[in-house]
Amino acid sequence: MEEIRDLEWARKTFANDRFATEAAGVVIEEAGDKICRCSMKITPVHKNAAGGVMGGAIFTLADLTFAVAANFGGRMTVSISSNISFIGACKGEVLYSEAHCVKSGRSTCFYEIEVKDDLGTQVAIVTITGFVKDQSF
Repeated sequence: MEEIRDLEWARKTFANDRFATEAAGVVIEEAGDKICRCSMKITPVHKNAAGGVMGGAIFTLADLTFAVAANFGGRMTVSISSNISFIGACKGEVLYSEAHCVKSGRSTCFYEIEVKDDLGTQVAIVTITGFVKDQSF
C-alpha cells in the first residue's frame, strides 16, 4: 500500500509540471525515496525534422524523473547543473527513464537518469546536480 501512496503523492505533487505531464505526456510510473521511473509515449509532436525524437523531449522526460526522485518526501530540490549524453537513437514507441541517487548531501545531491526505449535501446544518460532549498513542499 505504501507504494500506491507514494505514486499518488508524486502524481498529485507534480501535476502542475504541465509542460512535462500534459504537453510532453510524461507519466510517473514509480516513485520512492531518491528513485523514480517515468514513461513517455512517442508521438509525432516528439519528433524532430529528421524523424528522430527531439533531444528536448528526452531531456524533459529525464528532468521530471529527477524532480520526482529528488523531491520525494518533501525536500524542495532544484536542478543547478545538468548534462545529457545521447547514446543511441530511439527505435521503439515508448521511452522509459529511471533515476537513482548517486550522492545525497545536506545541500546538494547528484542523480543519474538512464533513458531507454521499450525495445531496450539505451537512448541517453543524464546527470543532474541538485540544490536542496531550505523550504519544503
